[in-house]
Amino acid sequence: MGFFVALHTLAAVIWVGGMFFAYMALRPAAGAVLEPAQRAPLWSHTLSIFFRWVWGSIIALLLTGFGILGMYFDGLGSAGWHVHAMLTLGVVMMLLFAHVWFAPFRRLKKAVADNDIPEAGRNIGQIRKFVLINLILGLIVVVVGSGGRYLVLINM
Repeated sequence: MGFFVALHTLAAVIWVGGMFFAYMALRPAAGAVLEPAQRAPLWSHTLSIFFRWVWGSIIALLLTGFGILGMYFDGLGSAGWHVHAMLTLGVVMMLLFAHVWFAPFRRLKKAVADNDIPEAGRNIGQIRKFVLINLILGLIVVVVGSGGRYLVLINM
């Protein structure tokens, strides 16, 4: 179980930590020193690399999470509230990421290829909103996943 938990945690750290870095450090720095025509290709290339890591993280999270439930618990029935919350929020995060991947990110890559900077900027703005939502959800999942068994809920 230790290996599964470690891999599960590592995948979450890669995904949530990457979003935190992108939103809280790279975004303001790029906005301060780069012109929009330079920011669009930077974001397109950066997200292309990062999103591959996110897909790998999602696969690892699903395999290790369900592996832990199946091998060390009696499924979801014996899992604590925090596991249910972590799973629910994680699935929402995955769905939001899939939307970003298949819609605004795809349009961003096309806009960059076409050198359509205003359209690229609109798509970066859409991606930024979804990343902020996922970052908030991810931080909640980290708190719930790491401390949930120690947090007391009324009659749970």
